[in-house]
Amino acid sequence: MNIEVVESELKHAATVLDQFTHNISIFGSARITDESDLAKTAYQLCKELSNQGFNILTGAGPGIMKAANKGAFEGKSSSIGLNIKLPKEQNPNPYLDQCLMFEHFFTRKVTLIKYADACVFFPGGLGTVDELMEVLTLVQTRKGRKIKIFLLSEVFWRPLINWLKTLEQYQYIAKSDLELFCIVDDIEDIITQIKE
Repeated sequence: MNIEVVESELKHAATVLDQFTHNISIFGSARITDESDLAKTAYQLCKELSNQGFNILTGAGPGIMKAANKGAFEGKSSSIGLNIKLPKEQNPNPYLDQCLMFEHFFTRKVTLIKYADACVFFPGGLGTVDELMEVLTLVQTRKGRKIKIFLLSEVFWRPLINWLKTLEQYQYIAKSDLELFCIVDDIEDIITQIKE
């Protein structure tokens, strides 16, 4: 890891993103198809949020990210992607008003969280769960701002929630930590709560 690259990435992100307010970060699987129900839901949610004045931030890739950016891009607000350089290059999706490039996952993750007023987690794999745990830890420890955190799809997230309840039973986390996020099945609930 090159500390100068880390510093440069964070400074560049600040230069670009400090001009944007009312940002929602969207997380979820890169592996779903454009035709999947989840992609359609991400598109619809982000188009509605964009039309209501919220900028959408994603990891700039395919799947949920592409669908979210497309919805935002076709809406009234900005569609912003934070792309990562990988050995098998991840090309940014074509629905971006702004695209920032990162070499390090952690600087990209910090940026996606730091500039968000809310985070929405669609079903996803290890990267999505890693991002969720990072934002929960930052809010829990008050190292990050208290923001709204939504987990979309009760059926998908229930096993993880059951595990978190086990942690609470062992007193590894507090009962209040289970209130840091909201599980939703309807995007209208997300839109309503974000606007509150």
